[in-house]
Amino acid sequence: MVQTPRFLPCGDTALTVEFGSAIDPELNGKVLALDALLKASPPAGLIETVPTYRSLTLQFDPTVTDFEALIRQIEGAARDLSPQSSTGTRWRVPVVYGGEYGVDLENVAQHHGLTPSQVVEIHSSAVYRIYMIGFLPGFAYLGGLDPRLATSRRTQPRLKVPSGSIMIGGEQAGIVPMEMPSGWHLLGRTPVLSYAPERDPVFLFTTGDEIVFEPIDPSRWDVLEKAALAGEPVAERVQE
Repeated sequence: MVQTPRFLPCGDTALTVEFGSAIDPELNGKVLALDALLKASPPAGLIETVPTYRSLTLQFDPTVTDFEALIRQIEGAARDLSPQSSTGTRWRVPVVYGGEYGVDLENVAQHHGLTPSQVVEIHSSAVYRIYMIGFLPGFAYLGGLDPRLATSRRTQPRLKVPSGSIMIGGEQAGIVPMEMPSGWHLLGRTPVLSYAPERDPVFLFTTGDEIVFEPIDPSRWDVLEKAALAGEPVAERVQE
C-alpha cells in the first residue's frame, strides 16, 4: 500500500488519485470515501468520477479548471481521508453451476485437484465485494475469491461469453452484464440482469455492494429468467 495518495494526469481533461496497488477493502474504502465527498461537494469544473479498485479518476472541464487547480482543491481531503467503513447492499444471486451454464467448472476443478462440487461449495461460500464497475456497463469486478480457486486466465479467450455468466480470472470474480468476449473461466450463470436499459434502476449493483452466490437447480432457470426479463431484480437483498 502507499501511505500518501498519488495524483496522476490523464490527458488534459482528467486526473487519477491513486491510493495503492492492491485489491484491498481499506484502499477501496478510501476510494469510495473520496468519491462520496466529491459528489456531496463537487469542485468547480468536475464532470464525473470513476472509482476503481484502488484509485479514483476525476473527469473535468478544462475550460473551468485544470490539473493543478483541482489537486489544490482536493489534496488535503485525499491525504487525511478515512476509509468508508460501511458497505452497500448485500445481494443473494442465484447461480446454475456447471454443464452448459458453466462450461469451465470441471476443468477448474481438475486444475486445483478438487471435485466440481467442492469448487461450487468454495465459490458459493464466500462473500464478494464489488470493487468497481467497468469494462462494459454493469460489469461487476468482485474481490473475495477464495485463493484455492485462483486460476490464471485462459490462453485462448472466447469471443462470446453469455450474459449472466459467473466467472473467475486470476484472483478476481465477475458477473457478466451482456454478451462479451473474455478469457476468464465460466463456472456458472445467473438469470439476474445486472444491467437492463429498460429497467429502473438500469444498474442493479454498485461499488461497495456485496454478493453471495446461491447454487440453484437448472429446473428453476426458465422461471427466473422470465422474471428478470420482465424487470424483476431476481437477486435478493440480504439483511445482515
